[in-house]
Amino acid sequence: MLQGLDVEDNPLLINPGLNKTMEVIYEDEAIIIVNKPEEFLSVPGKTIKDSVYSRLKELYPDATGPILVHRLDMSTSGILVATKNLEYYHFIQEQFINRTISKRYVALLSGVLENNEGMIELPLRVDLDNRPTQLVCYEYGKSARTKYQVLERREKETLVHFYPITGRTHQLRVHAAHASGLNAPIVGDDLYGTATNRLHLHAEFIKFIHPITHKAVSFKAPAPF
Repeated sequence: MLQGLDVEDNPLLINPGLNKTMEVIYEDEAIIIVNKPEEFLSVPGKTIKDSVYSRLKELYPDATGPILVHRLDMSTSGILVATKNLEYYHFIQEQFINRTISKRYVALLSGVLENNEGMIELPLRVDLDNRPTQLVCYEYGKSARTKYQVLERREKETLVHFYPITGRTHQLRVHAAHASGLNAPIVGDDLYGTATNRLHLHAEFIKFIHPITHKAVSFKAPAPF
């Protein structure tokens, strides 16, 4: 390396989860429920291996199968469901596929919404020239539906519940920000709005059928904002 030359760290090699704490909020013989911090990977990336998946593998070395049943964006915090073997994984994954799982997110939006509740239906596809950004596309996009409900109006912001009917990449972020959606980006959204200290989007609640008891179970992790 040349002496006296300042070289900036490659952001792709910096682990954003280095000082993050991953909280296990529930565990039994079949499932593990995690509260993922913001700016922390759900699964290993190309260069960064630290993730919810890798930490679960360390904590539960006897667990088999994909373990994580679903994912959250790196910037999104909240509840993730993991399983301890392939049979339990498929049992819960089928509920995701059939959309029988109840999920609720909390988001802080930049702007004051007029309506108290509603449904957003904007089809989405990836922006091929700017991955992983998503675009609203009525011709080639996949169906994406989100129900929302206002919790609190502030001077320049609105706190809402999001109930995603589908689970497209960046669905809640685009549905909030797009002019044909709520036209109110999530606070801290560096892709579809303006970056702040964090993306104010949190997976707060989930309800599904337990793979052993076959009874409904639910879990909640309050939003940290």
